[in-house]
Amino acid sequence: MKEIQNRPPGKQLGQGMLIACLIIGLAGLTFFFDELLGQQINPNQNPQSYEGNNGFREVILQQNRQGHYVTSGVINGVPVTFLLDTGATDVAIPSHIANLAGLVAGTTSQAATANGVINVFATSIDELSIGSIALSNVSASIASNMPGETILLGMSALRQVEFTQRGTTLTLRHLADRQ
Repeated sequence: MKEIQNRPPGKQLGQGMLIACLIIGLAGLTFFFDELLGQQINPNQNPQSYEGNNGFREVILQQNRQGHYVTSGVINGVPVTFLLDTGATDVAIPSHIANLAGLVAGTTSQAATANGVINVFATSIDELSIGSIALSNVSASIASNMPGETILLGMSALRQVEFTQRGTTLTLRHLADRQ
C-alpha cells in the first residue's frame, strides 16, 4: 500500500516563493554591484560642466581608483568612453567604434604604442564632446587591433583645452574661440 505523504497546504508554493525571492535578490545585487564597479572605473559618467559668461566652458573630472581620468563623451553623436592620455599623439579609436561614428579610414601609417608598433589609419572627427566642451575637426587614428570600448583621448584633442590637475581632480577649460 502506498504511503500518503502528509504535507501542509501551501508548502510547495512557499518554497517556490522563496526561490523566486532569492533569484530576484541575486539579480538586484548583481545590478547594484555592476553599477558600483562602473562608477569606480568611470566616475565621470556625467561629468560636471560649467559655462562662464566670458565664453569659456569647464569640465571637472575625478580620478578613478587606478589614478586615471576616464569620462563619458560623444564622437559624432555616438556615446563613448574616453581615457585621457597625454602620451598619445592622436585620439586613438578602436575600428568598431570608428565604424559606428561614421569615421572614414584614410592613409595608413605606423604608431609606436606600449604594446609595440601597430598599423593605424588617419581620420578626422567632426565633433568630439565631453560635458559642455565641444571640439571640431579633431585628428584621430583608427586602430584596427585595439581591443575594448575605451578611446584614448590624446593630444590632438587635449591641445585644444587647458587642463589643470589638483589632487585627484582634473579641470578641462575650453575657450569658444580657441579651436
